[in-house]
Amino acid sequence: MTLTVGFVGLGMMGLPMLDNLARGEERFNILAYDRDPTRLERLAGHPAWNKTLKPAASLQALADCDVVITMLPDSAVTNAVIEGENGLASVMRAGSVLLDMGSSNPAETLRLAPLLREAGVTLIDAPVSGAVAKAASGTLAIMVGADKDGLERVRPLLSRMGASLIHTGAVGSAHAMKALNNYVYAAGLLAASEALLIARGMNLDLDVFTEVLNASSGRNVATETKLRQFIVPGTYNGGFALALMAKDLRTADALQTLAGVSASQLSLCTALWQRALQDMPAGVDNTEIHRYLERLQAPAPA
Repeated sequence: MTLTVGFVGLGMMGLPMLDNLARGEERFNILAYDRDPTRLERLAGHPAWNKTLKPAASLQALADCDVVITMLPDSAVTNAVIEGENGLASVMRAGSVLLDMGSSNPAETLRLAPLLREAGVTLIDAPVSGAVAKAASGTLAIMVGADKDGLERVRPLLSRMGASLIHTGAVGSAHAMKALNNYVYAAGLLAASEALLIARGMNLDLDVFTEVLNASSGRNVATETKLRQFIVPGTYNGGFALALMAKDLRTADALQTLAGVSASQLSLCTALWQRALQDMPAGVDNTEIHRYLERLQAPAPA
């Protein structure tokens, strides 16, 4: 039986993910929805458009879907789509699956799961890692919080969008691990950016320094995929917003309370990114944390 799939959220990540989902030999019947209708217009050139991929005029149009995927920026937006007036919680049929692929707050995921379960809807969290480039190539890493039956039920969909599926445990676990993963990335990018400023201040060759980092113990995903590509040339367009990184760090920071653990480095990292969010222009890329640190070096006006 061909699955009927709803897809909500056609932003920078959602659109290429949907593009891959709608391709391939095994076809799904897909209804795409975004509150911004201009985003739906970008699908008009897709080979499956108006065949197995069609627009949904509202969330209510997703009522008969077997699985509804949400790819939304944060829990506030996700919760509104799920719990708001005529939201998914009130329209999805019993026996269906709600697959939250955004970077939601795990505390909210744990709150929503039993509420949806009462309506017969299974909530699975499946956040992604890899940014826009891997969303476009269908090679995302996808963390999945579900029981084994739930994982197998959505595996055909996830396999179309990602190259690595990691079963993290029960619902909520994937969102927690994604937030902690982004903390480790953000800390690495912060350290690499500070080191780059020191190296430049000493008139060191930044390309050579990047090569040293990537061949040595300082290597991390930030040094491998952000320094030479976006920071050293000053393009600062890595494909993930600084605001989203700051949001993910706030989520990770809140996990200290849930876990009963004090993580001072996490708190310091979170606080610095929040200050950068307040001081930098709206919409800048996460690699702009380097430019923010650079601005902090400038002497205060007399």
